[in-house]
Amino acid sequence: MKAMVYQAPYRVDVQEKDIPRIEHPNDAIVRVTRAAICGSDLHLFHGMMPDTRVGTTFGHEFIGIVEQIGSSVQNLQVGDRVMVPFNIACGSCWFCARGLPSNCHNVNPNATAVGGIYGYSHTCGGYDGGQAEYVRVPFADVGPSVIPDWLDEEDALMLTDALPTGYFGAQLGDITEGDTVVVFGAGPIGLFAAKSAWLMGAGRVIVVDRVEERLAKAREFAHAETMNFGHHRDVVVALKKATDHLGADVAIDAVGAEADGNRLQHFTATKLKVQGGSPIALNWAIDSVRKGGTIGVVGAYGPMFSLVKFGDAMNKGLTLRMNQCPVKRQWPRLLEHIRAGHIVPRDVITHRFALDDIAEGYHVFSDKLDGCIKPVIVPSGI
Repeated sequence: MKAMVYQAPYRVDVQEKDIPRIEHPNDAIVRVTRAAICGSDLHLFHGMMPDTRVGTTFGHEFIGIVEQIGSSVQNLQVGDRVMVPFNIACGSCWFCARGLPSNCHNVNPNATAVGGIYGYSHTCGGYDGGQAEYVRVPFADVGPSVIPDWLDEEDALMLTDALPTGYFGAQLGDITEGDTVVVFGAGPIGLFAAKSAWLMGAGRVIVVDRVEERLAKAREFAHAETMNFGHHRDVVVALKKATDHLGADVAIDAVGAEADGNRLQHFTATKLKVQGGSPIALNWAIDSVRKGGTIGVVGAYGPMFSLVKFGDAMNKGLTLRMNQCPVKRQWPRLLEHIRAGHIVPRDVITHRFALDDIAEGYHVFSDKLDGCIKPVIVPSGI
């Protein structure tokens, strides 16, 4: 099969790899019909995640058709169209039993924190991902779900990570009616977080970014106010002025490890790699939210030390909530919203690339060229 293969930071290509095989009775082999490049894939592409090995296939957002199932699989049949959450989870450990599949204890030998994630380095279990023609899906009775007949396939693709993660970010903010919510980052997850904030009763939503095309999308798609931090000497002061000098009730960090803004922190995180990421967006969230406010963090950070302003958070009495999204837990409610027309997830997609052109897709997305917000990968012959 053809598959995207990691070569080195900023270098990926397409190579021939063996089609994956059934390794366990509860495995399924899925022929990929759509995949996506996620903003967190760029952390891998830029060399930000530890133990990203040469030869790895990225891709934790994908849908496809079941080609083969193991002998113990009961919930799927060959030929089913399925969407696959990015979490790999056993469904039965202490954490899975408590609704935390993203923290599954049985799928990652390095599971001191995160569970298993498709195509996201050996730090997250070493599983190959879906930016390929085929992918092995472990615990096939736990993760994948059959795509409803009425659901558009690209809406289903957005349900494998981006939409649930944005929705989860708003959930973590514990939004109450009338709250002012500030979202840091106008990528797909930030856009979905902003849109979800309205569904949870927000009275005002402000999205912060520096890319004008993304801010325009935030106004069009999420009906949010926007703020370009590049136009302000101090974005925290600007946000305080915009919120009666009190601060927002809720802040959502939808940026993570490669936040830009403070050159020193960005350099120590992305160049020297002495931090688990550049915590600029998180520190802005801590500074700009009101005393007693809440911060939801869904931006991805590496498992290393970061210079977070924890003392300020403590003295302001803030509530910080964070995790990798438990994707499948969000699906019932999100499917209701999609069917009712409250949200059209595929509207954030801006580019489509053939699998053979995935290196160009990474280049365009990484450098934010041509207004790229969300790229989708279409395997050969689809």
